[in-house]
Amino acid sequence: MRGVVCLGLLLAGAVITTAMKGTKPEAKKPNIVLFFIDDLGYGDLSVTGALGYTTPNLDKMAKEGTRFTNFMAAQAVCSASRAALLTGCYPNRVGISGALGPKDPTGLNPKEETIAELVKAQGYATGIFGKWHLGNQEEFLPLQQGFDEYYGVPYSHDMWPLHPWQERAQYPPLHWIDGNKPGKEIKNLEDASELTPAITERAVSFIRKNKNKPFFLYVPHPLPHVPLAASAKFRGKSERGIFGDVLMELDWSVGEIMKELKAQGLDENTLVIFTSDNGPWLNYGDHAGSAGGFREGKGTSFEGGQREPTIMRWPGVVPAGRICNKLLSAIDILPTIAKLTGARLPKEKIDGVEFVDLLKGDETKTPRETFLYYYRKNSLEAVRKGDWKLVFAHPGRTYEGSLPGKNGQPGSAPEDHQYPKALYHLTRDPAERYDVLEQNPEIVAELEKIAEAAREDLGDDLQQKAGKNNREAGKGQKM
Repeated sequence: MRGVVCLGLLLAGAVITTAMKGTKPEAKKPNIVLFFIDDLGYGDLSVTGALGYTTPNLDKMAKEGTRFTNFMAAQAVCSASRAALLTGCYPNRVGISGALGPKDPTGLNPKEETIAELVKAQGYATGIFGKWHLGNQEEFLPLQQGFDEYYGVPYSHDMWPLHPWQERAQYPPLHWIDGNKPGKEIKNLEDASELTPAITERAVSFIRKNKNKPFFLYVPHPLPHVPLAASAKFRGKSERGIFGDVLMELDWSVGEIMKELKAQGLDENTLVIFTSDNGPWLNYGDHAGSAGGFREGKGTSFEGGQREPTIMRWPGVVPAGRICNKLLSAIDILPTIAKLTGARLPKEKIDGVEFVDLLKGDETKTPRETFLYYYRKNSLEAVRKGDWKLVFAHPGRTYEGSLPGKNGQPGSAPEDHQYPKALYHLTRDPAERYDVLEQNPEIVAELEKIAEAAREDLGDDLQQKAGKNNREAGKGQKM
């Protein structure tokens, strides 16, 4: 009997060993770090042509990853752009427009599903350190939108009594928010100089605390949105004045977070994404960035307002030293992260498309062929297919023809400039200077069809047309 039992145990062990040899270990879920910089222009990194300062950590990230040159913010303004990033939807689909003020009762509807909620269901730790700007009432804050931790500012740090625009003198004091509770007041520019280092410190701490589980770290830096402020370590260090100092400190922040990933042995299992919410606020002159030769800037649907410097890095997965010119948008980040992490997509309709294969280097893939340029509340100002962009006649902001401001004071930027209908070919004319509408009636007709379908789906204030598939923003208490 003893011999039979021993033989049985040996056979069982052999079967288990054979089965184990044929089983691949479960792939480790990647960490995600998402930098979302405020008002950064396409030309504001040294790798994209900036002068007077350098961004060595971001240049290194570009060398070790892929730079996307046709990456679009979903809308060229703060709150709308952030709502789109986190939900994978055009912001007008989820009812968010413009930049929500401190007394605005509106916020991102808690019914919407964010990146944080989707990956949290997959066992991810989730943290946001920086600017939220999707509703400052408690029901709209990050802890109610899928994040485990939040430390930052609830809206743009120019929404305070010290802003040079007179109407903002009535704004309430600006406080840091820790979790759901107000913290230290940001009273002046010296206090504002703590923004970048404090956010960086909390982000690094989050990585250390969650090194043994997958995490989603969202770092929406409030700068270089005005008012500009740099810590003593960086003040006066650039040849570009305070704007260059701020960019050097933001680059340092990226470097510190990347350094911590390596120190914790997480570097090779982490996708790092760096992009911006919209282009530069050009009427601030020497306190604003550069659109890198593209037309106009923040608050416009021209390329200078929506085309963003974008870098993605994941050693061994995302090709190093690569430049990808395919059309993509911030709304595509959610479905891409969902696929990489095994998370389900939101139950409601989204507009983003996943680009995992393209991210990994398959240039035969073209995930996005069209893009819609919306602005104001729900105005369809342009449509794009491939390299063709049809701009519709619309009133809008322009920085051209006005002298920019200086030393933190804004210059003029009229909001009622009348733009004519025009067609641009962005390969030959990325600055959108040569209207070729009359020469290409068949292209115009094709793009008009895309616009009509968009108007049916999402609406168009310019044509007083309501969309069939828009959802409402969250409504809080009037303040």
